[in-house]
Amino acid sequence: MSEIFETRAPSEAPALAGLAETQDRYDAFLCDIWGVLHNGERNFAPAVEALRNLRRLGKAVTLITNAPRPQREVAEQLAGLGIGADCYNAIATSGDVCAKAIAARAPGRPFHIGPERDRPVFAAAGALTRHDVAPVVLAEADFAVCTGLAEDTVETPADYEDILVACRAKNLPMICANPDLVVYRGDQIVYCAGALAERYEELGGEVEQAGKPYAPIYRMAIGFLEKAWGKPLAIDRILAIGDAIHTDIAGAANMGLDSLLITQGIHRAELHGPDADIVDLEAYKQFVQSHGLAPVYRMSQLAW
Repeated sequence: MSEIFETRAPSEAPALAGLAETQDRYDAFLCDIWGVLHNGERNFAPAVEALRNLRRLGKAVTLITNAPRPQREVAEQLAGLGIGADCYNAIATSGDVCAKAIAARAPGRPFHIGPERDRPVFAAAGALTRHDVAPVVLAEADFAVCTGLAEDTVETPADYEDILVACRAKNLPMICANPDLVVYRGDQIVYCAGALAERYEELGGEVEQAGKPYAPIYRMAIGFLEKAWGKPLAIDRILAIGDAIHTDIAGAANMGLDSLLITQGIHRAELHGPDADIVDLEAYKQFVQSHGLAPVYRMSQLAW
């Protein structure tokens, strides 16, 4: 853990004008995707260029995301948004962690809660086991896999109450492929799988979480960093970058990593108020204290 993390109060996390100010303190970087590199509709060019600069300097960069799909599909989505492989070494996705969890439950059969676009996670799981892990109807299922809301632009968790109650009645354990509660898609907030998993736990259901802030995805991501770096990394030489306090910053803290909070991501309404360019310092102080988490740095938007 860095000296800054140990000695500064949460509200005193220094604001960085750009990543160049602190890049020499770190050999490797874990970077969130949604909310940091893009908003689901367009990329954030300064953030993408910042990662390219890290790669030019020989730093190791792994993208770490709660996307409920295998890394190949995430890489294709990023390429479609103009975010190329020149700005990262690898991608660790909650979809890949979820695929391992599905395979570990084979020959049990999964019931899928989520959109068709997330079905590749089952193909990835199938590649890890000799058993058939294709989704089945609820009556035939041994466990549930929640990847999100099927129509997330119009649906809310309330639309899934009957399904969740039915799963609970069968006492199905659930794998949550995306612990995020909400994200911004453009300027619209949409619910994620984490919101359904949260409700399932309220109903007394058992939930296994596949992504941030839980350890399995970080172990995967740090493994990718060390492969790119060519040798083991000291934990205090890795910086985790993200925009969500309860996943990115909490996950970094759980792993003993320094962190950089991007304040114009998912928490921009709370931290910036009506002035999108300037952090409300009093709001920021109350925000980090209320969560009991201390990012080492803060930045409005990721830039070099």
